[in-house]
Amino acid sequence: MKRWIGFILHLAMIVLLTSFVSYTTSNKVEYNVPDALIARINVEATVFPEPVVIQEDDLVSPPFLGNAFNGFKEALAFKESQGRYDVINTLGYLGKYQFGVGTLKLLGVYNSESFLKNPELQERVFEANIARNKWILRRYIKLYNGKKIRGTVITESGMLAAAHLAGAGNVKKYLRSYGKNDVADAYGSSISYYMRKFSGFDTCAIEQKKNAKI
Repeated sequence: MKRWIGFILHLAMIVLLTSFVSYTTSNKVEYNVPDALIARINVEATVFPEPVVIQEDDLVSPPFLGNAFNGFKEALAFKESQGRYDVINTLGYLGKYQFGVGTLKLLGVYNSESFLKNPELQERVFEANIARNKWILRRYIKLYNGKKIRGTVITESGMLAAAHLAGAGNVKKYLRSYGKNDVADAYGSSISYYMRKFSGFDTCAIEQKKNAKI
């Protein structure tokens, strides 16, 4: 008999606890928000009608091709245009290496539209311009190569890159003034910066030419 009474009491306790849990979980809990945390203005969420898609062609990484001439020109092209042949910047400079119209004419190219559409021509123009600047700077390359100006080791590749940026004449002024005449372009890139950034590449593959043209 005692065993049945104990069983009934145990069962009654289980029923009571189950009903209590059901009751407490079914009640809605209300929270009081402090006045300081209540928003007083209407806030609208910005919703984009379409997802922003990044094209694979837009994801460009700087090339690493060593210190040979190919590495030099690709590193310079990446700095100028991220290596894209069809780029025209806000100042009107064209192509992978950002040539001005005046420089193109000097090198024998008179149609800027066809120039933009012709990667092979752009590469030839770049090499012609390097050969021309190398001839203009030939004495300065011999005189200053390996020397330090304001903490930067002067190299042939650094001089040629700086000449591409600001012209061979301004590179001469920079060297003669030991860094005081430091010309910068409209975007803030200076001769001294290009001297450092493109120092130590091997550009001996390009021969100097007095009147290099395409």
